[in-house]
Amino acid sequence: MNESKTQPIGSHDGREPIGATSASLALMTAALWGGTPVAISYSVDTLPPIGTAAIRFVLAALFMLVWCRIEGTEVRLRTGQAKPALIAGLLLFVQIGLFHWGIAESNSSHASLFINTFVFWVAAIDHFVTKADRLTIWRLLGLLLAATGVSLVLIKTGAVNDSNPATVVGDAPNFKGDCILLASGFLLGIKIVYTKHALKTIEPSKLIFWHDVVGVVLFFAYCGLFETMQTSDFNATAIWGLLYQGLVVAGLCFAVQTRLLGRHPASQLVIFSFTTPLFGIALGFLFRGDPLSPWLFVAGICVACGILMVNTRQRTVVSTVDEVA
Repeated sequence: MNESKTQPIGSHDGREPIGATSASLALMTAALWGGTPVAISYSVDTLPPIGTAAIRFVLAALFMLVWCRIEGTEVRLRTGQAKPALIAGLLLFVQIGLFHWGIAESNSSHASLFINTFVFWVAAIDHFVTKADRLTIWRLLGLLLAATGVSLVLIKTGAVNDSNPATVVGDAPNFKGDCILLASGFLLGIKIVYTKHALKTIEPSKLIFWHDVVGVVLFFAYCGLFETMQTSDFNATAIWGLLYQGLVVAGLCFAVQTRLLGRHPASQLVIFSFTTPLFGIALGFLFRGDPLSPWLFVAGICVACGILMVNTRQRTVVSTVDEVA
């Protein structure tokens, strides 16, 4: 959410320095966002990837409807607001669809690494395309550091898959899946840049609600045409995974982040986002038994440091629940 679009909460003006409580809450949301690929992995064990996304965003849309009512935002689209909502919903459908498909093909640890490359795609687009935020030498070095980490993972995963294709089972990383996840991260960067543009004509909460609705329609249409979903597929772990994605991430994380943005500058809060891929890799290892190779560890550090370097002097930040997929 653009800092200028955030409404103050209570008597706060959005300029308070970050204290221990706010820092702990920011780290908590980063950890919960890092757990999203793990929750998706549990759901797609038995449910089809796009069908999982459909149910996830039904829950997210319901939450946003309630949220709009709470903050007094009218959900009816005014003249000129339908087009940005449709475009954002289409971007959501393609980006999230690739993300869920990529997790089904690869694993949650690699998903956490590749989806968080959106930070670098946003920086590159803002510099080379929109000219909205120029890259400094320091931030360019952050991009190069992250690109090195991502390249290491792709090269090593590709080499393992080529030499031992029969070992690519379960939650083992897969080169094809990693490329799909990287494409999802790229599209997320495009979606965030477009969101910043769309916020000029439509309120943030309304935009999120309607792009969720558009996404849900497209997800269910795709699932009905190309996937099969049965009642027996909904086991306990799949349901808990869906509830985590739709309520914990779309609900709790969004509410906490909104309140933090009402107290503190977004440019300070975004610094904590560098921990998200590290949390994701750790949670994938702990809960899914994802392989924790030295290369993945090095790549995670490279991407985390790159995020920190790119955001150090970044002037504006878009921060919504759906941006971390």
